[in-house]
Amino acid sequence: MQIDRRSLLTGGAVAGIGLALRAESAFASPPSPTTKAELHLSSQEWIIPGQTLKEKIARMEKWGFDGIELGGGGLPGRVKEVQEALAGSRVRVSAICAGYAGALISDQESERRKAVESMKEILAAAGELKSTGLIIVPAFNHQTNLDNKTARKILLDLLPEVGEAAAKAGTRVLLEPLNRNEAFFLRQLADAAAIAREANHPGVAMMGDFYHMGIEETSDMGAFISAGPYLYHVHLASRKRNLPGQDERDFTDGFKGLKMIGYRHYCSLECGVLGDRETEIPKSAEFLRKQWAKA
Repeated sequence: MQIDRRSLLTGGAVAGIGLALRAESAFASPPSPTTKAELHLSSQEWIIPGQTLKEKIARMEKWGFDGIELGGGGLPGRVKEVQEALAGSRVRVSAICAGYAGALISDQESERRKAVESMKEILAAAGELKSTGLIIVPAFNHQTNLDNKTARKILLDLLPEVGEAAAKAGTRVLLEPLNRNEAFFLRQLADAAAIAREANHPGVAMMGDFYHMGIEETSDMGAFISAGPYLYHVHLASRKRNLPGQDERDFTDGFKGLKMIGYRHYCSLECGVLGDRETEIPKSAEFLRKQWAKA
């Protein structure tokens, strides 16, 4: 199963700084080499079978998941629904996946402002739900005509504003590197960490995705080490972008890197599913736990 990343998103060396956000946010303290790493499994909502959000969460709890990743589209109107569905469950909201309008590095100022303002609305809802952060892609291919140097300057000019909105809400914006087939700008974790470091704001961090890393990085372990304390979310997918364990993709090298930086945030499924979800998803979760133990 092939996933169109843009449709999915719109639809729905270790550095040493700490991101000081309010204590009640899930897994709020930043990772560090002195912190014992933990595997907290999450999944995007659409992957889990169930007629209602409450049914999905019940299945996730049964299968040993810790978090659910929600789409940002329409999230402000879903806060009460999500809170009610989570009541009495140990499952919590992990990241919020995009759902905003425009593009931060569009060559059109109107599109940049559209992105900033819509991100602020989602961030407010994300904060209410104590989410790890809002995943953002500065621009997909064909969303901008800017060159890399100009795009980076514009992004760094805008990040303090969205970062401040995130910090006030008790959450973060999470820069996501994609592969070259989906985005020309921001393709490696070290680049995202460098931007977060330069932005130097507690509301600005980044994430990594095993699928994109398999295309752009030479080492999963090295990529996560380069992200260091700026890493606040991880996406999981096989080499063919299906469930982990459904092809030859090995996760131990990447998990070694996560352990080396003391990662304690969520690792979330973003992938297709081959076969029956009721059978294959818990099987994949067990596969990932074994890979973590092996790492």
